[in-house]
Formats: sequence, structure tokens, C-alpha cells
Amino acid sequence: MTKKPNTRRIFATSAWDAVPAALVVVQFLLIVAFALSWWRMTWLERVLGLCVYAFSVGWNLNSVAHNFIHNPFFVSKTANRVVSYLISWSLVTPQTMYHYVHLWHHAGNGDYPDDTGHTLDPLSIYQFGADRKAEPLLSYVFLQYFRDDDPFTLAKKIRSRRSRDADQAMREFWSTVIVWILFLIIAWPFALLGIVASYLGQCLSNLSGYYEHLGGNPDEPIAWGVSTYAPIYNFVFMNNGYHAEHHFRPKQHWTRMKALRDTIIDAQREKGVFVIGPAHILGFLEPKTWTIPVAKRAAKAKPDQPSGGQDV
Repeated sequence: MTKKPNTRRIFATSAWDAVPAALVVVQFLLIVAFALSWWRMTWLERVLGLCVYAFSVGWNLNSVAHNFIHNPFFVSKTANRVVSYLISWSLVTPQTMYHYVHLWHHAGNGDYPDDTGHTLDPLSIYQFGADRKAEPLLSYVFLQYFRDDDPFTLAKKIRSRRSRDADQAMREFWSTVIVWILFLIIAWPFALLGIVASYLGQCLSNLSGYYEHLGGNPDEPIAWGVSTYAPIYNFVFMNNGYHAEHHFRPKQHWTRMKALRDTIIDAQREKGVFVIGPAHILGFLEPKTWTIPVAKRAAKAKPDQPSGGQDV
């Protein structure tokens, strides 16, 4: 009788993580191929390619990179570092920095501003809202990227918790700078427009994040997030639609989200978990979100140091 290979020697949680790990490599190789082919392409091909790249950034942030934060793919720390570098270079965003910002997001879980006007969650849609209302969609989508701390400030905050992670974050940052300088040498228009496209991909991620929480209840753990069970979206985005479930159990593997929902569905209904029909990136098409009041307040200075947070 043939023994099945012990995939846990390679993969930390599930052999299914071979899929996102492979997609990390494919995405970066396609970006390199795009840069090398730039001068032989028509402008129509370039524009279409940039649009695909922008979408891929938003997709990666909300699927591959996101799941990698909660469940690193490999047992090997070296293999996980390689994945981290490849994601960083592809998204023009150091993965370790994204990791910590996302953990602080889970520490606050879309919380309301406190008495000083600050939220523990740096990505909270209520951070710049008024009267416990979310801020308007467009300002969140297009301005949230610029509200993040600069890489050096982020590294300093990370160093106060784990110096090794801060060193890794800076290695990812400087290696990303080098990779994109190389792209600048290969095809400078690609590099410049690619950075703009990566920003638009970040905006797509912000759009998704907005509807992952608009209608959620920051005071009720099982209802912190907003879910959608659109099948194509969940297939492409690695079950990111199960967002209420994810915030309730952040370490649950992406392949097991439906099973988790099946075990807590009665409690979800009792607590009024908000569910929308379309994908989060199309949340503006959901009529139930149109009646949720929003309000904008004047921005206030962010605290120098996150007041809490834990690995989730």
C-alpha cells in the first residue's frame, strides 16, 4: 500500500496553499514580463496591462497576501520569507508592514473613535467619520492610502514589538525600491505608471475594505465584519467574502470558512450579522447599504504608537 506524502512537511496548514504560493510566483513573473515587453507593446496593450496589474494588486491584498498574514503557507521560515519578498515586490508594499497594519486592524476590528477621536484600528471606516458613522466612500477609497504611516515610522512601531520583524520589513522595503529602480532602467514609463497602477490597486482594496465593514457592528464580535457569499467572488478571492466569519475567527484557514459559517449561523442570525449580495468590491450595488448614514469629520492626528494589538 502506497503511503500518502506528508504535505505538512512543506505546508504549515494545508496543501491547498500550494495554489496561492504558485500565484505569488506567477504574478511577479508576469510583472517582469510586462516590463521587458513594454517597448514592443502598443499603447492599448499597455493600458490594458496596467488595468490588469491594478486589479491584481487589489486581488492579492484581499486574497493571497491577506491569508498569508494569518496562515503562512510553509513550515520553512525561509520559504515564507521568499513569499514575503515576492508579494512586496509585486504590490510595491512591504508584506511585513502590511502584516502589522492588518494585525492592528484586527485588534480594533473597525472600532469607533475613542474620547480622543482616535481608533485602535488604523483602517477603521469610522476613523474619519462623525457621530459613530462611517466616512463617505470616496474619501476612504482614495485617501486612506495616504493616511498610512510612512515605512520608517511603521518600522519603528514594529521594532517596539519585534526587532527581527522590523529588520525584515526594512529589507523588504529596500529590496522593493531596488526592484522598481531596475524596472525604471528597463522601461521607465512602465515603472512610473506601474506605481500609479499599484496605488489604484490599493484603492480597490480600500473599496473592498469599506464594504467589508459598512453595516457591521463594532460592538459585537460575531458581527464585526460584513459577509457576502457570492460564489465567483469567493472562488477568485479565496473566500474573502466570509468576512464576518473571518473577524470572528481570524486564524480559520481560507478553505474552511464555509464550515465555520455552518457552525455559527444561528448565532450570526441572532446577532444580526450584515450580509450583502454582491462582492465587496461591488458593495455599492447593494441597496441595503444605500440607507446607512455616513458623515465626515475633520481629521485628527494619529497616535504615535498603537495602544494594543495581538497576533491573530
